[in-house]
Amino acid sequence: MKVLIAAASYANSISGVQRHALNLTRCLLLLPEISELHLVIAPWQLNLAQSASLPSDPRLRTYVAGMKRDSISRNLWYWRRLPQLAARLEADLVHLTYPAPLNARAFSCPTVVTLHDLYPYEIPMNFGFPKFIFNRAVLRQCLRAAGAIACVSEATRLRLRQYAPPAVCRSSATIYNCIGNSFDSEPVASSVSPIPAWNNEPFLLCVAQHRRNKNICSLIRAFDRLIGSGWIDDHAKLVIVGTRGPDTPRILRLVRKKKLGNRIHFLEGLSESELQWCYRQCQVLVAPSLTEGFDLPVAEGLLAGCRIVCSSIPAHREIAGAGCSFVLLRDNSAEDLAAAVADILAEPKPQPVSLPSFSAPVLGAQYLALYRRLIESPATKQSMIESSSIKNENQQAIDLTSAERQSALAYRGR
Repeated sequence: MKVLIAAASYANSISGVQRHALNLTRCLLLLPEISELHLVIAPWQLNLAQSASLPSDPRLRTYVAGMKRDSISRNLWYWRRLPQLAARLEADLVHLTYPAPLNARAFSCPTVVTLHDLYPYEIPMNFGFPKFIFNRAVLRQCLRAAGAIACVSEATRLRLRQYAPPAVCRSSATIYNCIGNSFDSEPVASSVSPIPAWNNEPFLLCVAQHRRNKNICSLIRAFDRLIGSGWIDDHAKLVIVGTRGPDTPRILRLVRKKKLGNRIHFLEGLSESELQWCYRQCQVLVAPSLTEGFDLPVAEGLLAGCRIVCSSIPAHREIAGAGCSFVLLRDNSAEDLAAAVADILAEPKPQPVSLPSFSAPVLGAQYLALYRRLIESPATKQSMIESSSIKNENQQAIDLTSAERQSALAYRGR
């Protein structure tokens, strides 16, 4: 089976979607049924892919998409060029790692999209006005066009049922995010601190992009309360790992207002080993999100043996079970977060938790079953017959850009 993974996105540093794409690649490389695996990234993501320590495998090839970074260029590439690339590579299936414009009639193979969340509907201020309107339109179009939707949690699948028609929901399945950066059960942690000028000070950790749903401002207020109440060490710090985003100005204003600039560190682009260092060394991992589709850091924190305080939302309950201290998000959420952190600091660190449901072998088998079911379904075969005429009419247009032709020769898996 030849599979194309479309992972080109705006981000130029590691984030949840990029980590999903890389972990999906690792899952599929475990499967002998996969004869070729093509990973497509954006030009500004080349260093990210090269530093990801993907397995060295002759079946894996990485392509650089011929696109610019603006949203129009990226979306047009997905609509026009991705079907052409899939035909050129004779892919049996294309897997989009996040919702993007999907011209289903132009494909000569079935398509799958990973659905991480329904943020454009649940929390439109993650994107701002009027951008969330466009994001809703793209999400709706992609979900209707995809042959199958791989939801990263049951919580996400339930949300899908709230916002999508029954016909779309029937094409969905739950396949969890894969945890870990390798086939090993215990990823290696760095021996060097990624925190600037760190001198063994205790610290709280939050791994989150600067978006409204991550609720970072409530965490900062909780940290300020912990300091003011004397509930944490006088030298304790707060480390926030994640890419900047729409909420960054609001977050920085609050830091200045609370005069916490010397106590809070913002980090991004950490390697997997550096992130593992943070998990192993932190006093508490805090995840105060208002809504989530999965929340990879919570699962990774369980694997690393972290004390964890997180918001009591469906995704956290589903992923963490009884492994976390849950906090209801109310008007006084900062005070509740602070109290929960103070309480859990009095407890010993837990042992690392085994999470076989999120392992590469288990999830790889689930992806393979989904792919086979989609490829072999009568509806898919009929759709491919109907699209073959379109493919023949546009055969002369099926060609890679010069950048894509060059990248096709770039390297096989690392």
